[in-house]
Amino acid sequence: MHVHPGRSVFFAVVCVLLAGVVRPEDAVTRPATPSVLTSEQIVEQMQRHNQARTEGLKSYQSLRHYKVEYQGFSRHISGELEVEVEYNAASGKNFRIVSESGSKLLCEKVLRRAVDSEKEASQDKGATALTPANYRFALAGSESIGGRLAYILDVAPLKPSKFLYRGKVWVDAADFAVAKVEAEPAKNPSFWISRTLIRYTNAKTGEFWLPEQNRSETKVRIGGTAVLTIDYGRYRINS
Repeated sequence: MHVHPGRSVFFAVVCVLLAGVVRPEDAVTRPATPSVLTSEQIVEQMQRHNQARTEGLKSYQSLRHYKVEYQGFSRHISGELEVEVEYNAASGKNFRIVSESGSKLLCEKVLRRAVDSEKEASQDKGATALTPANYRFALAGSESIGGRLAYILDVAPLKPSKFLYRGKVWVDAADFAVAKVEAEPAKNPSFWISRTLIRYTNAKTGEFWLPEQNRSETKVRIGGTAVLTIDYGRYRINS
């Protein structure tokens, strides 16, 4: 059976965009610690921090905006979703699609699958956690982000997985929260993909650090670019 190359590339883009939905854990504030730490000490503090999050974050609601744009083969198409998210410590995350616009194909094959992928990841947090079980860490330095000191860690996945990535992670030095990620997927899902770059940011809301934006840009070998953006919106938090 003859397969049109454009269709093959499109579905390869779908796969890598879903892989690009980075999922660092939500985080909460911890007391300040000495400014010089090893990577092992930083990761240990991050794990303690995640335990504090589990105990402190009871529930939240937010309205997210998902958007995907693909340009290639002399075409430019896009799709958008508005998704209401409710998190409860006892029952996990619940997603409700509020509105949909643009390309039905992109909405169905990329955006709805991105939502389903996060549902899957939230049910197996061990597979996505930023821990020594999933990653090798190395301290690469520090810098200021928004006036706050952050440690920079090089992270390398210990296994190929659609939920993991390789690159750099910025960890807030006072709160031991993931502030920013710049990375690429641990596993390239298709020959058609030359490279995917992921940029993920968290922002502090009250006592908590929660997802702010996720942007994945994918380059296709024979031409074209796909960009998936998730803006996480404002949060209503119960703690």
